[in-house]
Amino acid sequence: MRRIMVIGISAGAGKSTFARKLGEKTGIEVYHLDAVFWKPGWVESGLPEFSDAQRELVKKQQWIIEGNYSNTFEIRAAACDTVIYLELPLYLCLYRVLKRWLTNLGKTRPDMAAGCKEKMDWKFIKFILTTYRTRKKKMAERLDRFEAEGKKVIVLRKSDIDSFIEDFDVKNNNAS
Repeated sequence: MRRIMVIGISAGAGKSTFARKLGEKTGIEVYHLDAVFWKPGWVESGLPEFSDAQRELVKKQQWIIEGNYSNTFEIRAAACDTVIYLELPLYLCLYRVLKRWLTNLGKTRPDMAAGCKEKMDWKFIKFILTTYRTRKKKMAERLDRFEAEGKKVIVLRKSDIDSFIEDFDVKNNNAS
């Protein structure tokens, strides 16, 4: 595991936290796609700029890149050797998104671009609610394809996430 793509079922699945902990355990640099995509004041990067930034990141010998951003999924997927997928129930994802918002109100999270103070809106909540089930199906299809391509695919559910990090054996580069 040298080029690790961390994805999840939804916002609130714990991708950023998991990637940070895995980076600390492995010594591999972590890149948060939210910090790459967003500019100060919640200004979106254009697709060409966002894609080019990812093409530069995946050239590195080692990386952990976390985030879904399905419109640039294939850039990371083509270069990774490992895909770690976090799948939590919808209610827990929503709870975590709301908790994150309340915890970081008025602050910029470390996994976000500078000048992007925590915010919440109905559009974001509605997106989570309306895309969860279809995304779950699509992710399962992607994971099957990744395995067929010879990539290591690790699916972690609620109880597996913390134990994966705790049991991760850096020497053997896997969870024991």
